Amino acid sequence: MTSPEVAPEIVRFYAETVDEADRLSTTADGRLELLRTQELLRRHLPQPPAQVLDVGGGPGAHARWLVADGYAVHLVDPIARHLDKAEKTGATVELGDARALTAADASCDVVLVLGPLYHLLDRGDRDQALAEAYRVLKPGGLLAAAGINRYASLFEHTAFAHLHKEPMQRSIGGILATQIHDGKKAFTAAFFHSGEQLRDEVAAAGFAQTEVFGVEGPAWSMLAAAERNTGQSFRDTDLFQSALTAARMAEPYPELLAASSHLLAIGRRPG
Repeated sequence: MTSPEVAPEIVRFYAETVDEADRLSTTADGRLELLRTQELLRRHLPQPPAQVLDVGGGPGAHARWLVADGYAVHLVDPIARHLDKAEKTGATVELGDARALTAADASCDVVLVLGPLYHLLDRGDRDQALAEAYRVLKPGGLLAAAGINRYASLFEHTAFAHLHKEPMQRSIGGILATQIHDGKKAFTAAFFHSGEQLRDEVAAAGFAQTEVFGVEGPAWSMLAAAERNTGQSFRDTDLFQSALTAARMAEPYPELLAASSHLLAIGRRPG
């Protein structure tokens, strides 16, 4: 079977424009995303050793700590540049597409889909990626799937102090209305989920016990603004610790779900 083609603008963005490993390690809001995703996953993962398929795992930001924790990680990504770095984490790697996995049926204990869903603009493509995750999971296996929050760009560009400018209002207004970023400026093409949509898409793929968590909580844009406006790092500051605490405290309150930059859906293939 031939793998579906990844949109050229997405390949160019990750191959030539951005270093995903740097984003999660050098910026305060990126580090908040990494730490919160890590703690949410550790809360639900089976004990190591277990077989983890990291779909769209990029340069291995999560593979690195999963391997260190004792998991057997196989990482699949469509960007060759990412695989060179990911292999250094101790994971096995493969060039591939979330919609056409090569893993055998019911062969994995955990499938992570922490990037592909927001780069698949069509619902049918997202459904196919989730169907593939379901296929390769063992009965009772764990799915973790991430989405970008529908309102993330509103919070981000308010914090960057330029939302009041008319061109920015048009751009962000378009994302809010359509839930799609066209990829013409800054970020690449992307779909922005609401928490309810992400939960419904995962449940529609057959996963049970589906929950959706806010990753960064309500104060992540303060970190982004502080770094952008001062040129200083806020990764090891009281503001960072407060933002991390806010994310944890917000978890029990569904009305705060929409305040996070990213959403994480957890579900299981029925056993």
